Amino acid sequence: MRRPPRKLRWTAFALALVVGAMPLVRAETALAAATALQQAFRSPARAAASRSADHQNRAVRIHNQTGWTMAHLYASGGGDWGGNLLGSRPLAPGNSIVVTVDDGSGACLYSLRAEFQNGQSLEREGLNACEVADYYYTR
Repeated sequence: MRRPPRKLRWTAFALALVVGAMPLVRAETALAAATALQQAFRSPARAAASRSADHQNRAVRIHNQTGWTMAHLYASGGGDWGGNLLGSRPLAPGNSIVVTVDDGSGACLYSLRAEFQNGQSLEREGLNACEVADYYYTR
């Protein structure tokens, strides 16, 4: 049997560590799972999910550095605030989440409005979702 590429072996090893079943995982099983993971992350569907019709990547990782639990996050490219980008899951202090800031208008500049479980809200202007990969929300 031919030896798999080094990158694939390391991915299989990491997968086994994450699963926490290193002694129970056979090498072939781990390699098959690692190959499937790599193919899933390379898929065109995943890449297309973070790109809009104008092919700009508007995926932004929002870091909650406020000390408060973020209940809702809204973005506006100049019109209404749109839907809650967090969905039904609040964002705890110190955590982060990747959201796609895209209202379909082709805009890159957005304002953000975060509403917190303690009743506070904070607005920020000038987020360039086409260029910024990480945004730190602070008080």
